[in-house]
Amino acid sequence: MPINESELILNPDGSVYHLNLKPEHVAKTIIFVGDQDRVEQVSKHFDTIDFKTQKREFKTHTGTFKGTRLSVISTGIGSDNIDIVLNELDALFNIDLKTRQPKTELTRLEIIRIGTSGSLQTDIPVDTFVLNTHALDLNGMLNFYKTKSICDVKMETAFINHTNWHPNKARPLLVKNSTLLEEKFESEVTFKGVTATACGFYGPQGRILRLAVKNEMLNEKMESFNFNGLRITNLEMETSAIYGLSKLLGHHAISLNAIIANRAHGTFSKNPMQVVENLITYTLYKIIE
Repeated sequence: MPINESELILNPDGSVYHLNLKPEHVAKTIIFVGDQDRVEQVSKHFDTIDFKTQKREFKTHTGTFKGTRLSVISTGIGSDNIDIVLNELDALFNIDLKTRQPKTELTRLEIIRIGTSGSLQTDIPVDTFVLNTHALDLNGMLNFYKTKSICDVKMETAFINHTNWHPNKARPLLVKNSTLLEEKFESEVTFKGVTATACGFYGPQGRILRLAVKNEMLNEKMESFNFNGLRITNLEMETSAIYGLSKLLGHHAISLNAIIANRAHGTFSKNPMQVVENLITYTLYKIIE
């Protein structure tokens, strides 16, 4: 049965609804950034830029870097946007947009996130890079999908018990990255660990301005959590959705974070733009190795 028009929405020109893209507009290796302005910060390094588009917060540049075809897409902030971006990207490659039927031969994409994040650990200072081996979904988005095959129930349960996780919140889910991409992007300059993906920037990440939070000790509990040598290194808002949906759809994904804040020390980078620039160049050259 073809997928209904209400479920897979296309624009009048045949492009997917939110991203405003057709299959020929996107490379199989795709860099995700949150900020729209960061798209140019990445694509300025390209040798050529062959295609540009933007709709809402979703900006895309496709071109070549040292002979490798790449796309860079801004996702905006949050796992809800990742749900849109990854499902529509997969549709571009793995659904025939004319017949609305899934293809029998599927294309596997490589997704590399270049993000910013705050460290939870005292030994991971600002102005460093973290490569996330796993993502801990604290926001609940992945719970709308059938995730049993991709999650680590034992570690999830240990985290729930360690943090006294409130039963009214969505159950945390743990998803691993692509081992293939981890081996490609790791080096002596990358810290490694689990990223916790929250649903917001303030209360959900333990920031208190004028509103009280239910569990003021959650960050400290996450900092002290250790399961078979795995510890939570940082907090952000996208990676668990990227890892979870990529696993379910059969794509490779890795998340690299520029650490611009250290929550344990209460410090912030003096030059966050330069840290991000350093991570961009690191990532681009790792792609072509």
